[in-house]
Amino acid sequence: MSSIVYEYGRNLYINLTNRCPCACSFCIRLRGSGAGSADDLWLRREPSASEVLRELDARSPDEYGELVFCGYGEPFCALDALLEICRVLKGRGGLRIRVDTNGLGDLINGKPVAPLLRGLVDKVSVSLNAPDARRYDELCAPQYGQAAFPAILKFALECKEHVPEVIFTVVDVILPDEIKACAAVAAAVGVPLRVRKRIV
Repeated sequence: MSSIVYEYGRNLYINLTNRCPCACSFCIRLRGSGAGSADDLWLRREPSASEVLRELDARSPDEYGELVFCGYGEPFCALDALLEICRVLKGRGGLRIRVDTNGLGDLINGKPVAPLLRGLVDKVSVSLNAPDARRYDELCAPQYGQAAFPAILKFALECKEHVPEVIFTVVDVILPDEIKACAAVAAAVGVPLRVRKRIV
């Protein structure tokens, strides 16, 4: 049975969709079916917001450090459900919410996403993964081609205006010189960079 909600470390994760406009060469989806406490993150169908909330109610989410939208797809491919879940949870108060994203939500939805997150999301983690558009296209194969990279930078910059915490991440599969170049890109945007270990 596929998992909608699962544990990873001290956090509780929501697997909202399997849709994604990228085909990253290092994606965890290429190496298995699950992560953390979930054996199978391949959804038979996308859950509704109410289904996710019922799963969360069964888990006592306040016992976890963060609630994270991150599964086997790009969370902003299911934007409406994400926002509805956040509204309900924030209405209850207290829970810290993070979205792990490829940063392409504006292109996916055809509208600015960052303003919609105000008051609902506490942290956005944006996968930078490359220092420029050409290299990003090689590594992540976005369906938007080289238009993807500047869209990611724009999204992160706009998130700074609406979300309390924004970070960039890169996976340590790229060369040290590329990580250094990514750090320079992140500094230019004014967003901290974290280097993540590849999950195998």
